[in-house]
Amino acid sequence: MEGEHSRSRTLCDAPPVRPHPAAPGFVSWSYINLESPMNTVLSLESRAFTRRPAYPLLGIVSRPLVRCLALAAACLTLAAGCASSRNTGVAQLPRDAEPQILRSGDVVKISFPRTPTLDTTQQVRRDGKINLYLVGEVRAADLSPAELEKQLLELYASELVSKEVRVTVVSSAFSVFVTGAVVRPGKLTPDRTLTAFEAVMEAGGFDNTKADTKAVTVIRNEGGQTKNYTVNLKAVLEGKQSEPFYLQAYDVVYVPERFSWF
Repeated sequence: MEGEHSRSRTLCDAPPVRPHPAAPGFVSWSYINLESPMNTVLSLESRAFTRRPAYPLLGIVSRPLVRCLALAAACLTLAAGCASSRNTGVAQLPRDAEPQILRSGDVVKISFPRTPTLDTTQQVRRDGKINLYLVGEVRAADLSPAELEKQLLELYASELVSKEVRVTVVSSAFSVFVTGAVVRPGKLTPDRTLTAFEAVMEAGGFDNTKADTKAVTVIRNEGGQTKNYTVNLKAVLEGKQSEPFYLQAYDVVYVPERFSWF
């Protein structure tokens, strides 16, 4: 009887909940284990659930929040991946301006200092040639002005007082294409060389509701290979100093749309 009375007293004196000494912020839970249907044997056990937080409600509320944050992080990672894939394989902007190449339809002025009687202004024909006094037909297409000057110096060597020839491009005729988020996408046939910004302006300007002016792409065929150049035209719109990107014949200027969640 004394033993049973002692066990009952121990049951009554047991604290319901107490902090776990080894894990701050967690509690030990005490409960009664009824091993006999007659309640003749009572035992008190205490187990520490070190994984259970001291504030169970906070744990329940934070789970959906954590899931939402994880979903948002995944979406941002996916968006960053899409943006990076868009720039994959994009060539770097050339640091030095490429020399201008003469093409059919270009108008050139050829000057001979100290021999002005030889001066002339010619349009490059469809076959790529020009017709000059004394020397006849000369191929000009696919040459730079400097290369044509060198060729003319050789052809007129016996006729020149001073070994000087100047070739100036009066007007340049070539076609470029502008597409994407612009007002009037299509083909342009200017009579002079255009920059990427000027081509967009000729196409009516940007569609300000959706144009991504920081990532304008110029698609160019060079040596049988297609290369992409990314040009930041937002800096031009903001009046910041930037190098002009001159277009070549048959370049395609693509203005992408801004990324949007909605």
